[in-house]
Amino acid sequence: MRIVVLAGGIGGARFLRGLKQVASAEVGPGAGSPAEITVIGNTGDDIRLFGLQVCPDLDTVMYTLGGGINEDQGWGRADETFTLRDELAAYDVGPAWFGLGDRDFATHIVRTQMLDAGYPLSAVTEALCSRWRPGVRLIPMSDDRVETHVVIADESGRRAIHFQEWWVRLRAGVPAEAITAVGAEDAKPAPGVLEAIEAADVVLLPPSNPVVSVGTILAIPGIRAALVAKTVVGVSPIIGGAPVRGMADACLTAIGVETSAQAVAAHYGPELLDGWLVDTVDADVAVDGIEVRARPLLMTDPESTAAIAKAALDLAAELQ
Repeated sequence: MRIVVLAGGIGGARFLRGLKQVASAEVGPGAGSPAEITVIGNTGDDIRLFGLQVCPDLDTVMYTLGGGINEDQGWGRADETFTLRDELAAYDVGPAWFGLGDRDFATHIVRTQMLDAGYPLSAVTEALCSRWRPGVRLIPMSDDRVETHVVIADESGRRAIHFQEWWVRLRAGVPAEAITAVGAEDAKPAPGVLEAIEAADVVLLPPSNPVVSVGTILAIPGIRAALVAKTVVGVSPIIGGAPVRGMADACLTAIGVETSAQAVAAHYGPELLDGWLVDTVDADVAVDGIEVRARPLLMTDPESTAAIAKAALDLAAELQ
């Protein structure tokens, strides 16, 4: 069985850990060998800091599946130290609001050296994964530069800022007037992205942010069109009218979508989604053209997470 997953950061990475557990068994069409998982990672959150290229979502997937993640916060490295950050702050070199740890800096240094040497991001990601061995094929959505920017209005006036500044420094506390994936319309899918989708038996949308994670991946020309022909099952990131974690509600408000499991499914649309898993508190959700199933969706431990992933695969198998 060949599975493709469109993933953002923490929610996507944790879902993937559960998916790996159930995919290690013989499941679904072509049973007889373990499933192959290809992850198409969001790069719209990428940012250049201290002269280094930082890819938060790719790294969160890589660290989580490779056993190096800070489990408590869901991002960054375990057993991290911050000597370099503190030294930069002593020199009054910013931004101080984005705290990179010493171990994490090493990843960004290696990535930037390879990018500056002419290697595309997809090749760099593959090289980094050779250390972490995440057990999936991790591909950035594009080798081209795409950055998510947010338009806000505050005491400094109306302006566009990088998504990371809005998300990390402002904690999405200033309402977003617009969210735009700058460069997406001219970007091309990274090598292997469309081929993986074409070969997939099923495509899963984990409970990642539907606007700035999955939505940014879908904004790359050719990706959404390739998915239309596939069986696609999504897992709602909204439970009982609130995000499972993070501030996805602020992102949904910015694009005029209600914060509900039903509205997110309708936003994706029946031309993309075949199946949609919602939490039991949203059991009354119905969306024309999409098969909706209710089950507990909180990823409280490895077992519950694996059960969610299995439910997504079971629904996909039923819809095929």
